[in-house]
Amino acid sequence: MSSDLWSFSLSVYARPGVEQACLRLQSAGLNVCLLLCAAWLGQRGVACNTQRLRELRSVTSPWDADVVQPLRALRMQWKSAATGDADLHELRERVKALELEAERRLILKLERSAQDWPQGEATDSTAWLEGVAAGAAHLDRDALHQLRVAATGA
Repeated sequence: MSSDLWSFSLSVYARPGVEQACLRLQSAGLNVCLLLCAAWLGQRGVACNTQRLRELRSVTSPWDADVVQPLRALRMQWKSAATGDADLHELRERVKALELEAERRLILKLERSAQDWPQGEATDSTAWLEGVAAGAAHLDRDALHQLRVAATGA
């Protein structure tokens, strides 16, 4: 298992089917960085509780709303126009790189928030993913399960 959250996230995301599962969960309104953090914490045996979930959400929500989402919206807005315009395509790729960097920084913020939480206290790694996914409209349980399985082997 990767010791840092970013390496763990890259490893899990690269597994077959995980990218699509994460995109389906994102479409249901869940934050993929937060989901990957939840999977990482579960694998480390960190106990999930309401306070910790609230703390991670308080880190995620403003960064996602103010930084990641505007970059993603711009990238998506330019998607079809960029296919026929080389200059716009190049700019879109730069925005895509910025979006990924914004997600990486969010991952680092989440890791720093959880760095002092004791490991090895919990054996149920599903509590974190269920806690993060709680309240999501139209939750894709198959996608959540796929992420859980992929994270177990990371």
